[in-house]
Amino acid sequence: MQSFGQAAADSAAAAGDQDGVARQVHAVQADSASVETTITSSRLGRSPHIGGIRRILFLVIDDLDAQILHALQLAPRVSFRRVAGVVEATEQTVARRYHRLRRDGVVRVVGLENRWADGEASWVCRMRAAPDRISQLADALVRRRDVSHANVLAGWTDLVCVVRAPLGDTREDLLPRLLPRTTSVTDITIDLLLHSFGHPATAPWTGYGHTLSDRQAEEILAERTGPVSCAQRFSPTAEDRHILEALAEDGRTPQSRLAARTGWSVSRVGRRIAALEACGALLYDVDVLPERLGHQLSAMLWLTVAPRDLHRVGELIAAHDHIAFAGAVSGTKNLMAIAICRDTDDLYRYLSEQLGQIEAILGYEVNIRTQRLKQHGSLVAHGRLINPRPARTAR
Repeated sequence: MQSFGQAAADSAAAAGDQDGVARQVHAVQADSASVETTITSSRLGRSPHIGGIRRILFLVIDDLDAQILHALQLAPRVSFRRVAGVVEATEQTVARRYHRLRRDGVVRVVGLENRWADGEASWVCRMRAAPDRISQLADALVRRRDVSHANVLAGWTDLVCVVRAPLGDTREDLLPRLLPRTTSVTDITIDLLLHSFGHPATAPWTGYGHTLSDRQAEEILAERTGPVSCAQRFSPTAEDRHILEALAEDGRTPQSRLAARTGWSVSRVGRRIAALEACGALLYDVDVLPERLGHQLSAMLWLTVAPRDLHRVGELIAAHDHIAFAGAVSGTKNLMAIAICRDTDDLYRYLSEQLGQIEAILGYEVNIRTQRLKQHGSLVAHGRLINPRPARTAR
């Protein structure tokens, strides 16, 4: 099997990654105000996917691009027609803008089989290794289906990721499955994610600005269907595999294409997707790459909050524009949040002017995420989101 670095390089080359471009600005779409610009930065390490000199090509998006992104975050499979009506653009323009954003590695909609319904939980794992072993650790983790949100922290000795595993698993159960013996991990901390904060209309990261108004968001959410209570346990069948695999590659795959892939009728595909969605067996997530939008600094915030204030503070933080995620966790810090900022000044302003005003926060720790490796359903390589094509997980 190819290493993550090799596969990432192949995918980036196939996508037309212009690695030789240096410090230039050019229009990317005749009907768009978006432009691209290049930042050159250095990173420590030797791995081809997390080291060396890399050029970060980021988009300056306009209002329409931002509204389309926001609509997808609220309802990942919302129709282009519905979005067009809400933002007062043509359906063709909305579709063209979305496909450009996806092609440029800014956004990916992914379908996810809900294994949490089968008693699995999310564990936040922080692993420490020597800097020259981090790339090997990354290769061992990021292609696993049960690993997501993998990032290297400043200092290049720590890697943090989320692992999906049965609630009853112990540290001794997790480690042999996750780590090859040669990774030389010197320390590991594993905490359980207890609760995710945020309302669907406010939870997504929207630091890019120019988002939908409250009224527009309500119109988009009106097309979204959430899971309902099922009379009996409902799990995907072997026949559903083709649908789930296709939606994992592209969560917006049209039903007509799914019908061609499965040999079913379009109406049967539609009914099956609706059934999987209704019982919560099929979920969607929208991976957005902030670095492609000029937000170059990402930080993990570990907060201590009195238990009586935990829910109120968590919901308050989740509604902040800078926050991509906020959740309650076990461990010495009981609230974890991810802040996405443009630069150090932006992060400082957020910490001092917003987070610092919440008196119920008793203590905090800030870790800078130096390199993003994987989001929920996408690898990050050469400054773009790519399909992970994961290997089958061995259980």
